[in-house]
Amino acid sequence: MKKIIMLLAITLVASTLVANAQKFMTKNGTIKFSSETPIEKIEALNRQVNSALDFSSGNFVFKVLIPGFEFKKALMQEHFNENYMESDKFPNATFNGKIANIKDVSPGKDGVYKVVAEGDLSIHGVTNKVRVNGTLEVKGGKIIGKSTFEVAPKDYNINIPKAVIKNISEAIQVEINITLDKLGS
Repeated sequence: MKKIIMLLAITLVASTLVANAQKFMTKNGTIKFSSETPIEKIEALNRQVNSALDFSSGNFVFKVLIPGFEFKKALMQEHFNENYMESDKFPNATFNGKIANIKDVSPGKDGVYKVVAEGDLSIHGVTNKVRVNGTLEVKGGKIIGKSTFEVAPKDYNINIPKAVIKNISEAIQVEINITLDKLGS
């Protein structure tokens, strides 16, 4: 009986270690966005990005705190949070989806792999299906994820007042850069 219990315990510990060996996460990724028109260039950076990737399933999630975006001008930051993003009502943006071609990435082999993330992007209380190209770089046991894509404020019911509509581009460029560590390391 003791041998059976010991065998079960070893099996449970081994399966937990194997499962965790395929999970990566971070709490300090970055998201930068920019809007450029002939009238004005607007940029903001956010270092409060949480993200997790499960290699065994390809499941990939991230969450960004909207008030965490930092602008060069304090007034821009205030308008962004109060007037456009209504960050008191919608404090987070999230992505919940999968790396569609996760089987093309080897978490144990250093290299840069082209990937496609598909899933639900939620901003300002609106969720849309998205498909985004990017890269996953395996380097020294870490996963570095990068992607650049565009988001249209109108697709997320973000209203731009007519007085400043020419100051903000119709498509905002978003750059994501995350370094994921192996869970438990």
